[in-house]
Amino acid sequence: MKKINITSIKQARRATNPKHFRSAWDKGVSLYAWELLDNLEEAVRNGYIQKGTYLNNTVEEFLLNGASDWSQFSWGGCSLIYDRDIAERLCTPSELKRTDNGHRRPNSQEEWLDTQARALSQASRRVYKYLAIV
Repeated sequence: MKKINITSIKQARRATNPKHFRSAWDKGVSLYAWELLDNLEEAVRNGYIQKGTYLNNTVEEFLLNGASDWSQFSWGGCSLIYDRDIAERLCTPSELKRTDNGHRRPNSQEEWLDTQARALSQASRRVYKYLAIV
């Protein structure tokens, strides 16, 4: 199991660079991953998570900021809160047009905050993947 330190966080940030991805969705997920890595780096720098802590459930609990899952994190206002902002982060120009810049639901089963929760879940898995291999 890998240990967390500032160097591993910076390496994970380079691996999740949005420029490495082609689709709007993947770029948006990478931006969420960067935000999670920023929070993690700040926690390590300020001593909320000790350097050398193993990559484990404690880290995910910290990233969730008290929420029980990514849906609660999203709906609780811990990330983007406006539909338009979420749509701009995750959609192509044609999808933005179809949803009237986030004024319409992204699909028949989700609200924008649900879509964001799905993206955050993928971002957290991406963070774990890259922290585990660096």
